[in-house]
Amino acid sequence: MTELVKLVEEGIALATAGEREDLRARLEQTRKRLLDPNVRVIVVGEFKQGKSKLINALVNAAVCPVDDDIATSVPTVVRHGSPASASIVTLTSNGSDGEEEMKRVPVKLDELAGYVSENGNPGNERKIASAEVRLPRQLLSGGLSIIDSPGVGGLDSAHSLATLTALPTADAMILVSDASQEYTEPEISFLRQAMRVTPTVACVLTKTDLYPQWRQIEELDRHHLDQVDPKIPLFPVSSDLRLHAARLQDKELNIESGFPPLVNYLRREILGKAERIQRKSVQQDLLAATGHLLLSLRAELNSLEDPGNSPQMIAGLEAAKEQANELRKRSARWQVTLNDGASDLIADMEHDLRERMRAIQREAETAIDQGDPGAVWDQFSEWLEQRVSAAVSETFIWTNERAQWLAEQVAEHFAQDHIPLPALRVDDTENVLDPVEQMPTLDPGHISPGQKVLIGMRGSYGGVLMFGLLTGIVGMALINPLSVGAGLILGRKAYTEDKEARLKRRQGEAKVLVRRQIDDVIFQVGKQLKDRLRLVQRSTRDHFTEIAEEHHRSLGDSVTAAQKSAATLAVERDQRVRTMNAEIKRVTLLRQQAQALTRAPAKTAAV
Repeated sequence: MTELVKLVEEGIALATAGEREDLRARLEQTRKRLLDPNVRVIVVGEFKQGKSKLINALVNAAVCPVDDDIATSVPTVVRHGSPASASIVTLTSNGSDGEEEMKRVPVKLDELAGYVSENGNPGNERKIASAEVRLPRQLLSGGLSIIDSPGVGGLDSAHSLATLTALPTADAMILVSDASQEYTEPEISFLRQAMRVTPTVACVLTKTDLYPQWRQIEELDRHHLDQVDPKIPLFPVSSDLRLHAARLQDKELNIESGFPPLVNYLRREILGKAERIQRKSVQQDLLAATGHLLLSLRAELNSLEDPGNSPQMIAGLEAAKEQANELRKRSARWQVTLNDGASDLIADMEHDLRERMRAIQREAETAIDQGDPGAVWDQFSEWLEQRVSAAVSETFIWTNERAQWLAEQVAEHFAQDHIPLPALRVDDTENVLDPVEQMPTLDPGHISPGQKVLIGMRGSYGGVLMFGLLTGIVGMALINPLSVGAGLILGRKAYTEDKEARLKRRQGEAKVLVRRQIDDVIFQVGKQLKDRLRLVQRSTRDHFTEIAEEHHRSLGDSVTAAQKSAATLAVERDQRVRTMNAEIKRVTLLRQQAQALTRAPAKTAAV
């Protein structure tokens, strides 16, 4: 890290000396990224799968609350720090404009459970955004941050949106499932979605000490993972054995717990991969900056070494002007590509969202026609919420992939081999369904015994009267066995018809409520997606405009330097040549060091 920071600071000094504020600003952002070395690993899974105990076993400390009746309600970040400490980040309302502000509050480590658990903070009523724990652990010293996410109570539920929201900020994800059963369909679906946001994924099978059949579950889980991606690692572990081995300092018991392969994976694959990506990013930024600096420096040096209006100098200037004109044409083309692509993306996004919602509506109406929706309306509303949440999440992820693809298409209009792409995030689904109202209630259709009697009596009255009059012709009384029997039959028929009519009415009302709910989702979510895509378009435009301006600036500086050098006096020219050679030597050396970054072996932190 120190090596990379020194190289970037050398680039900043060269850009400042060359009066290139644009290049200096870019390298300042690079240095800012380097000064935040945290590699974030988020641990996800359903309730009571052993996520919190897994983290406790990794760091050998009771930092996350664990109990049979305790569930995590607030994300908890565990990172390196000395001495051991804990704090919570709360959301407080700003009285001036009503906006919420982040406030960090230190708390005692042994009192953290009262803030991050469902028992101490039900439904996150304290509005805690996150909690942070710092521990002096070797595992965390390389910049590793482990995030304990709240259980999502069914990974196909609306709560999974919060977990997917956190994934774009994470460098890797660990999916936790215990050995009581094989992966469920919601877990596999969530895994597929998560891999499209965070490609680095590992799976952990917990509680192997509680279930003797865990090896069979491991084989079944391995088969499911092979259907998704055979490269996904699966680590069967026992957190209790790991904690017990730490207390006894028993190496054999620690190996039996299954944790050494998981720790080795965190060290080599996650930390090592993050450092390689970081080196590649720094290399691209330094190569781009030094390339621009060398362009103007060499142009001025060539002019100094070959003064006068020689044919070669004129040809060089004409070539530079032609390059500038070509870049302007290219700039116009990438803007057309961006504008057209953004328009197509918004149209495709609207169609994708509507198509998914229409499919859910058809599925819901089919389910309504097959029974009485009033009797199961709560379960039906929950099912509809799950299906809508999953569809919205899929649309956001798909839109984010299309936005990244559009940025790559725009980048192809530039001549550089490694043009940096903008950091685009459209798949943030936090609070996206908040504007959507809850599903309205539906009349369950229950009627009291007295109402049933009244309905039957209304239908039986006509039967008794009609058959009583007919039988009166033969001298029978109005109320006789025949008229009573006919009344009972017609009363039963009237009750059945009324029941069917009420069922049809409830089914119709249920379909209307579903359509209104779907329309509300399309309206609210579609508006948010459009707003985000417009922000993406503006961010992409500004990003590539800045790159295009760097090219224009470099070519313009080259032409200006060449023109000024042609009129420089001989004494000044010699001194300037020496200065230019020294500057070119410094920039060239920095460029060579940047080219060697990815060839140098990455040094991963010991854990």
